[in-house]
Amino acid sequence: MRLHTSEAILLDVRDLQDRDRIVTFFTREQGKKRGVAQGARTRHSRFGGQLQPLAKVSVTWFEKEGRDLVRLSAVELIRPAHRLFEDLDGILLGSYLADHLLEFSPDAEPNDPLYRLLDVATEALLGGADRDLVARYFETWVLRLAGIFPAPNECPECGRPLAELGARLPRQGDALLCPDCAAGRGSLSVSRDAVALLLGFHRHSLAQLGSVAGGGAEAWAETLREIEGLCGEVRRGFLGRELRTYEVMQQTRRGSGVR
Repeated sequence: MRLHTSEAILLDVRDLQDRDRIVTFFTREQGKKRGVAQGARTRHSRFGGQLQPLAKVSVTWFEKEGRDLVRLSAVELIRPAHRLFEDLDGILLGSYLADHLLEFSPDAEPNDPLYRLLDVATEALLGGADRDLVARYFETWVLRLAGIFPAPNECPECGRPLAELGARLPRQGDALLCPDCAAGRGSLSVSRDAVALLLGFHRHSLAQLGSVAGGGAEAWAETLREIEGLCGEVRRGFLGRELRTYEVMQQTRRGSGVR
């Protein structure tokens, strides 16, 4: 039985029987872990108020070789995330971000860039950054770190810059092509503005993006929606399905009349 302590971000908290909870957390040093917080549902639990999805914490756990679940000993809040979950949109978005790491991060594999991405995105949302901008930045980088997001630089077939021509993603394709090279392939269109913003995602930090273009994130609303569609195509092409949290977000949008 080994004892570990690490900084982590909580991804998922689920009830287990009458007294306990199952907690999935993403650590800096050891990647994604799942453990049992014994007695977490009792009135005087030592975990009371600490198990908040997307909270940054210091977590201590016991791990026994050969077992999938670890046993949580202590969780101390470093940065609470409850402000993000004060409205329905925030609840859905927070769950959507966490769902990406649940899906794209293998168990027990360290991934510091992915940890820092989730940390920065959560910090930005808690600081009041535009939610749509943060979501698009986050999902494109998750797909890029997973090695499946097509590069938005030059057309791989003719070498021309996509920022000048726009791009297309062929069906079941793994690369962005210029409109000429993608002709007749039933492709998804990606505008020059969308290509330019994707390049901005790759060149600038999330904190810098607000000053990259005049008008702020509000001026990019349609372009961000276009990038959302592109990320969805890439994600579904890789997984063979859509994330459940994204489907719920879409259903909620349709129910409220938001496209």
